[in-house]
Amino acid sequence: MRKKQSRLAWALSTAAVVAPCVAVLPTEAATMPFTDIKNNGSETELYNAVSELYRQGIVFGTTSTTFSPYQNLTRGEAAYFLAEALKLDTKNVTDPGFKDVPTSHKYYGHIAALAAHGIIQKATNYNPNNDMKRSQMAKILTLGFDLQQATTLSAPFADFTENVETNRYIQTLLNYGITEGTSSTTFSPYTDVRRGQMALFLYRALQKNDQNLYIISVE
Repeated sequence: MRKKQSRLAWALSTAAVVAPCVAVLPTEAATMPFTDIKNNGSETELYNAVSELYRQGIVFGTTSTTFSPYQNLTRGEAAYFLAEALKLDTKNVTDPGFKDVPTSHKYYGHIAALAAHGIIQKATNYNPNNDMKRSQMAKILTLGFDLQQATTLSAPFADFTENVETNRYIQTLLNYGITEGTSSTTFSPYTDVRRGQMALFLYRALQKNDQNLYIISVE
């Protein structure tokens, strides 16, 4: 079994809290307030993930009592969640120059922090209100957690993208057990990521990071 130490050390007990301009502002040791996720059956892991991430100020709800786990995740929300999970400095940042992300934007600091670390690429626009795709999610998680990238594709997916590098990001998350396919033969790389799915991916990645990010499958 191969092990890899991430360059971004993370500890659940010391996560910083930065309040976004959203309906719910998590506080230190906050109690899970969301009633639209049940702590039983198929939602048990999701409940644990959202509860822990909310307690640490990493994720936020869509209202004071709802997380909306099955609502599509925007690219702006994804930037906030990931930057907070990685404990990046979102205050002392350099403007990456996205025309649609002015310094007054509620996710400006988080987007700028990811750009500064090379987790997202600098371009004309970031499109913070667009939905995050599963292939895009694979890339930012792989780069954000500095995962040991796959060199070969072993998943039996018939719908891998045409971009080889993107496929390797997908395979990387599969190797670490952070995500899985939408079926035995599909990954659905262009399907939108849901808010609950992102919480699960981050929760799993952070748990594995605490265990030196071990790879559960060998190519």
